[in-house]
Formats: sequence, C-alpha cells, structure tokens
Amino acid sequence: MADATTPAPPRTRPARPARAQRREEILRAATRVFGSKGYHAGSLVDVAEQVGITHAGVLHHFGSKDKLLWEVLEYRDRVDVEHLEGKHIPGGLDLFRHLVKTARINADRRGIVQAYSVLTGESVTDGHPAAPWVTQRFTGLRADIAQALREVVDERVAAGGEDGFEIPDADLDRAASAVIGVMDGLQVQWLLDPEAVDLADTTAFAIEAILAATLAGAQRARPLA
Repeated sequence: MADATTPAPPRTRPARPARAQRREEILRAATRVFGSKGYHAGSLVDVAEQVGITHAGVLHHFGSKDKLLWEVLEYRDRVDVEHLEGKHIPGGLDLFRHLVKTARINADRRGIVQAYSVLTGESVTDGHPAAPWVTQRFTGLRADIAQALREVVDERVAAGGEDGFEIPDADLDRAASAVIGVMDGLQVQWLLDPEAVDLADTTAFAIEAILAATLAGAQRARPLA
C-alpha cells in the first residue's frame, strides 16, 4: 500500500502540436472563415475558435490579419501543386492537363475554392490587402500559360511539317487570359449550383476549345519571310 504522504505523480499534459502543425490548422481554419464570410467580415476570433486557441494565439503565429491572409493565399497555391513532382506546375500540354486535374480535385475541396473565389473577387475593392498578391499571381499565371501555349503551338506546327509559321505573342496572351477567366468563372458557377456545372468536364471542354482556336490561329498565320 502506498504511503499516504507520497505525492501523487504529476499529470501529464497532452503534447502541444508542433508549430508547423498548429500553423497548418490555423491556415485551414482561416481558409474556411475567409471563404464563408470574406476577409473583412471574417475575424481572427472566428479563426481562433475553430482551432481552439485565442485571438492572441493566432497573432502569435502570424503577426497580423493581413499576414494571415497572405499565408492563406500562399497555402492555396501550395495545395494546388503538392501532388506534382518538384511541387511546381509543368510546361507545354502537361500544364493544361494539370489545370483540368486541378479542377477535378477542386470538386472535392469546396472550402479552398470558395476562399479563393471570395478573396480574388474582394481584391478589386479599394485598398484590399489581397490585391497585390492576386495581381502578381495573375501576371505570373498568364506568363506560364502563354509560354505553355507557345510550346504546344511549336510542337504541333513542327509535327505537321509546317515550320516557319508564327503566332503573335498578343494572341497567346489573350488565350492565356481566356483560360484563367474561364476557370475562375466556372468555379463561381459551380459554387452557386454544383448540380448544374460539372467543374472538371466543363473546364476541360473550355481549355480544349481555347487550345483549338489558338492552334487554328497559328495555322492561319503568315509564314515568316
């Protein structure tokens, strides 16, 4: 029998989540909050409650609401490429396959799609903190898509034995903007009425149509002198 004067062993507290794990939890919660309420209406208290910590705890990890927003946007982009080799988007025709695959994956992660759509839409308002990030993202994405289109056009022209055809950069830029516009617009339609819009199949249809139109333009272009 134990001595009555022997102190009870100290209670072991559950191990605190590692810092990286806690940050990931906060980012997922912020994605849900900003996606459902928007940036301005969604508060750090809302985020903290979902994670089981205080408002000060969120600030401890991210410093400010603006910094948390930027991290949420970066988190969204990391999720898009985490399944890819090298964790970056491919080039050429594989880029367009990746976009269609992303749409298919997005159909099972409504929260991330909702957060992206809400935040990019809000970013056009005066002084919104997401505006620089969204602008930079669109600039980089247009350049990546235009370059991939150039590679596809060059491959098709070479395969057809029609060397010397040219397609203006302006046409590639317009096509790249169209791809982005179609994908973002379809996401909004799908969020509002998922039964009416098949996100993956409709995205594939639209991208294939843009690719076909771009390739047709390349074939009509004048041969280089």
